[in-house]
Amino acid sequence: MRSRIVMSMLAGAALLASTLIGAAPARAAVPVPGVAAPAEFGTDWHDPLTAAPPVARPAAKSCQVTLADAQFRDFTPYRGTYTPPRGCGDRWSKIVLRLDGTVAGRQYDRLGYLHVGGVEILRTSTPEPSPDGIAWSVEKDVTRYSAMFRTAQDVEMLIGNVVDDTYTGVIGVKATLTFYAGEPAAGRSPDRVLTLADDSTLTAPRNSERVVAEVYATGSGGGCEEFWYLAVPGSAPYSCQADKGPYREVQIKVDGQLAGIAAPFPNVWTGGWSNPFLWYVIPGPRAFDVRPIEYDLTPFAGLLDDGRPHRVEVSVVGVPEGQSGWSAPVNVLVWQDAKRAQVTGKLTLDRAGELVDSSTYTPGSEGRSEERVDTGAGHRLTVAGYVDTSHGRVATTVDRALTNTSVHRWTDGENADGLDATWTDDESVTVDGRGPARTTATHRTYTMSGVTTIGTDDRLRTVLALGDRAAVVETRGGRRTDWSRLDDSSTGDATYTLNVPRDQRHAVGTSRERYRSYGSGGCYDRTLTTAQGALTGDRHGC
Repeated sequence: MRSRIVMSMLAGAALLASTLIGAAPARAAVPVPGVAAPAEFGTDWHDPLTAAPPVARPAAKSCQVTLADAQFRDFTPYRGTYTPPRGCGDRWSKIVLRLDGTVAGRQYDRLGYLHVGGVEILRTSTPEPSPDGIAWSVEKDVTRYSAMFRTAQDVEMLIGNVVDDTYTGVIGVKATLTFYAGEPAAGRSPDRVLTLADDSTLTAPRNSERVVAEVYATGSGGGCEEFWYLAVPGSAPYSCQADKGPYREVQIKVDGQLAGIAAPFPNVWTGGWSNPFLWYVIPGPRAFDVRPIEYDLTPFAGLLDDGRPHRVEVSVVGVPEGQSGWSAPVNVLVWQDAKRAQVTGKLTLDRAGELVDSSTYTPGSEGRSEERVDTGAGHRLTVAGYVDTSHGRVATTVDRALTNTSVHRWTDGENADGLDATWTDDESVTVDGRGPARTTATHRTYTMSGVTTIGTDDRLRTVLALGDRAAVVETRGGRRTDWSRLDDSSTGDATYTLNVPRDQRHAVGTSRERYRSYGSGGCYDRTLTTAQGALTGDRHGC
């Protein structure tokens, strides 16, 4: 039988019917004038927001196009047509997508997508509403899809929802694109944005000189894969089991050859960890803007440039056979050689290390009721290839290494359930052609540390800390030319009473997010704090 904690995770909102080197120390958030936190959550709270920066917009002429204006009550997609803007030309310095949403009453957190011309330009999840209603917004820089936006396209959007006598929240959304006139930065946006055919094949332009795949990989759907990081081997007595344990790895293959590996981001949606009170105001990192995994497939460009369809497949390592719960749509971005009708090349190296995946179960014993699973896993892949372009031979080497360590502890009945986990995803891309070799090295670290407990008084408490960190260094000829650091950290502590009407839950909770980014391009630092649904602090640093 599944525990009360895991059952509440699987039910989602049904219950509510590593500091970076050189980073500045944390500072207390400035109190919001005139705002006092209530004693407990009421029927309304502050609209959801995040500490992440808004998309920077140029001081240029702009034009706006509405992509979708819809209300979602079920699983019927919105379908419409996109027409390019008039009055801003067909070259843009920036394109900004904005989604504005509203919902009131009682509702689950829901996952959604927005497609233009079959290309996924946004994957998002929704906040859970207050009885009185909330509004929120999401912004995203979508300039890289400029080539697609130059012609009319079909639009499809879906936020799957269920509305009935219990779950009353109708999700209203409006999605717009704002185009800023001007020439884009040279080489930044691809010449083509492609999707895979129905048979998962890709036919690339014959003059492709750079190829990047985007994969919006998310574990979701209400089953155990929504909480894949908590899975245990089949030998352990826990509600969510997998063949080996919690290790997941998103792989992409070209014609059956391993072409890329990546660590999936451990998304926590707004009903996550059995406690929506953690997320009412400040969602977890990336919850509203799910970023795609990027794979540099340029070493395979010589193979893809033969004009034939090639099979491109995405799979998730560690998912039990026959288990659903992952979605992984693929976009392919292509940069073309404008001076050649065909580019030739060759894959010169495809070397995968041994995939290490070990989860050790330690059962509880007399005097120690705690069950435990320790996981250590990792994998490495190096691929290299070249293309002969109009500006000479260009060789690309991609090296990627993944690790995952975690300790999962729980007690009999899972009335206490805790996890301490770290994922790293280190990637180095070296391009050697005309001029000194250029290398971009990216070190990604994701962390999750928390525990949910249920007391004898049926009070459920969740204490959780999440981290999304990245360090990027670009060098040319061995000399650093650019660098950046990101640290998006959130913490929360929330408690409420189970199995009682909503107005008797006596919920309390605090949350905090600090988003820091700094480097060659400048500095941004913002901290938000909340208590019982009130925004109690908002501080800008730098």
